[in-house]
Amino acid sequence: MQRRTLLGATLVLAPALARAQGLVQPGTRLQFPRDHGAHPQHRTEWWYITGALQAPAQALPWGFQITFFRSRNDRAGDNPSVFAPRQLVFAHLAVTDLAGRQLLHDQRIAREGFGLAHAGTADTDLRLRDWSLQREGSVQAALYRARLASRDFGVQLDIAQTQPVLLQGQAGYSRKGPDPSQASHYYSHPQMSVQGRLRLHDREHAVSGRAWLDHEWSEALMHPEAVGWDWIGMNLDDGAALTAFRLRRRDGNALWAGGSWRSPGQGVRSFGPDEVTFHPGRIWTSPATQARYPVEWTLVTPAGRFQVVSRLDAQELDSRGSTGAIYWEGFSELRDLRGRRLGQGYLEMTGYAAALRL
Repeated sequence: MQRRTLLGATLVLAPALARAQGLVQPGTRLQFPRDHGAHPQHRTEWWYITGALQAPAQALPWGFQITFFRSRNDRAGDNPSVFAPRQLVFAHLAVTDLAGRQLLHDQRIAREGFGLAHAGTADTDLRLRDWSLQREGSVQAALYRARLASRDFGVQLDIAQTQPVLLQGQAGYSRKGPDPSQASHYYSHPQMSVQGRLRLHDREHAVSGRAWLDHEWSEALMHPEAVGWDWIGMNLDDGAALTAFRLRRRDGNALWAGGSWRSPGQGVRSFGPDEVTFHPGRIWTSPATQARYPVEWTLVTPAGRFQVVSRLDAQELDSRGSTGAIYWEGFSELRDLRGRRLGQGYLEMTGYAAALRL
């Protein structure tokens, strides 16, 4: 009886112990709203919102990206000083202006505390100086308020959940490599509704649109053979959601892949590592870094074959002032193989200018 009691207690306490140690493992049940908040015991974490904005008098839409990163700084070690930078917070804001054929981008970094930066653990509550992303409302009907202003542009957006949370991988456990430890906890909010204001230079626009939110956290570093990844998050015009990604070796071949498909009102179809292939098409060469990015792709998944086409080639981001990476993050369109539009969203490509280091 004592052995059975001890075994039962171990089974109950194991998930909590894994969380406390920063482990990512299958079978860990995500708990909301707690898991909307930060996980400081894990090495790396990000909240990532992308989408399209439209103004009534504007012919072309704008793309936007808001990302808050949290990073555990192990170099602080056991330093008892309150000034030791144990947690770092970064943030990126970018707007793709199709009419002006330009990408606007800003970035910030600060250590947590002292009124400089904050990543709340009870729910999404992110602040970096005067930039903020905060969640309110119920688990089924959340509202995210994003307030970020740069010198030449800024956003004040209310981003509302319209569909149930989408748990990526195996109920939120998302493999990122051949070793099971190379994984993250990962969920998405596709098809979010957006209302708010966009400022570009000296003009302000009332805007509405659709957005996609990813929240991901992990302890493990990338597989040593991986130099970067290719990823898409696409809101389809019929309400469906498509995720696809691959980790890439230096020779351009896939090391690991995955993704998901969800039709409105249906369950999630997760993709295995052998079910997703990215075939590069047209290449754009960055004049700043000489990195060569495939800005058009043919994507093969169990949900179908698609084309991914950039809306603007020059969407390379230089984030060496914060995360340290140069990567391509851009407003893109999803099409069928005949070229007909199916939806739109974002394409991310890392490790082309230099191997990515997390």
